[in-house]
Amino acid sequence: MRADEVTVVVPTYNERENLEALVEAVLANGYRLLIVDDGSPDGTGSLADRLATAHQLLQVLHRPVKEGLGAAYVAGFEYALAAGAQVICEMDADFSHDPTDLPRLVDAVASGDADVAIGSRYVPGGSTPDWPFQRRVLSQVGNLYARLMLGLRVRDATAGFRAYRSGSLAELGAETCQASGYGFQVELAWRATSRGLRIVEVPIVFRDRIYGESKMKGRIVSEAMWLVTKWGVQRRFGRNEDSR
Repeated sequence: MRADEVTVVVPTYNERENLEALVEAVLANGYRLLIVDDGSPDGTGSLADRLATAHQLLQVLHRPVKEGLGAAYVAGFEYALAAGAQVICEMDADFSHDPTDLPRLVDAVASGDADVAIGSRYVPGGSTPDWPFQRRVLSQVGNLYARLMLGLRVRDATAGFRAYRSGSLAELGAETCQASGYGFQVELAWRATSRGLRIVEVPIVFRDRIYGESKMKGRIVSEAMWLVTKWGVQRRFGRNEDSR
């Protein structure tokens, strides 16, 4: 597989301070990079356009308003699939996901070992060294709750650093997902599990952002917990296989 058959989708909202360095780091792997900007008022979208004039492998998709992480990824996935990408990755724009880890995720899919590769904080070798104890516990408890309610074997279902085989991603039907925030990641992990896709967790070190503000808000966490609870109840009563 050629490197330019890989597309990395990165949603942005007010990530101007991180963008130029991120573009250089991702493109150093030879992959295509798709920035999906939700009308950032800090000029992230305009900067992305300027960078795209200098980088053939960089493309920019503009959305007029902020509609949530899930909607941004759906738009990016549809664009990448239509363009013929063979492997589609997702990652954050703030360097909490290290671009140098991308080849390990891509290789897990390109080698045929996985349909979905997840950059995981909670398998041996993974870690969150910058997190306070309370945040680490909250994340681990949330993942444990998702595993118990949905029957997942994935240890880091909330992770947003992933690589998908294009056919597998199309099969998941991301455009019909109910979650708009970080629950979107849990929903896709559940769909992948329900369909028997091969999921590999690749250990990563997750760092806190240096520039900009975190997009993780209480409302996003509440949405994810509510949806996981609803899906878990439906699953236990046999109402559906997954969220579709």
